[in-house]
Amino acid sequence: MSTRLFIVRHGETLWNRQKKIQGASDTQLSDEGMKQAYLLSQRLKNEIIDVIFSSDLDRAYKTATFIAKNFNLDVIKLPELREISFGVWEGLTVDEIEKSYKELYHTWKTNPPEATIEGAETLKAVQDRILNATNKIIEQYKNKNILIVSHGTTIKALILGMLNLDLSFYPKIRQDNTALNIIDVKDDGNCVLVLLNDTCHLRER
Repeated sequence: MSTRLFIVRHGETLWNRQKKIQGASDTQLSDEGMKQAYLLSQRLKNEIIDVIFSSDLDRAYKTATFIAKNFNLDVIKLPELREISFGVWEGLTVDEIEKSYKELYHTWKTNPPEATIEGAETLKAVQDRILNATNKIIEQYKNKNILIVSHGTTIKALILGMLNLDLSFYPKIRQDNTALNIIDVKDDGNCVLVLLNDTCHLRER
């Protein structure tokens, strides 16, 4: 037996489109993001999902509610699943950050565990937070199919942690809007990555 995790990134927001750093800011889904969430819900409707957890940030929660309708399930909000707090970078565009924080942004892009952003969480702190929350969920719902809706940075940190890979590999993983990832957690605790950054549902229009 194993526990299956369906791990999903939220749909597009206006800040995503504008290439603004969102972090813990509570941004909303764009019209495109709502379409993406609906298409993902159709992709998942024939799966078996026993419980659904979401970040308490609206863009993740709304994405989760699209999926939950298929299964007659409530969405359980957990603040521990929210995105990294990016501190002074939140609300800035990538171009603005590159201009004002050139060296620090280079560190974030190439060696993010070493980046210390004013007012922000460290990547290690984010990983500890999301791993602790996810392990508690797995313990509570052993041998069930669990859906978790979260955010790009948080999901990448979670996947690396579950696979016992160093955080230095963070820049080598991509997470698009409404990307689906699947991890099987064996009874002995070993994890197997089944699917990564799958967005095939977005081509079915």
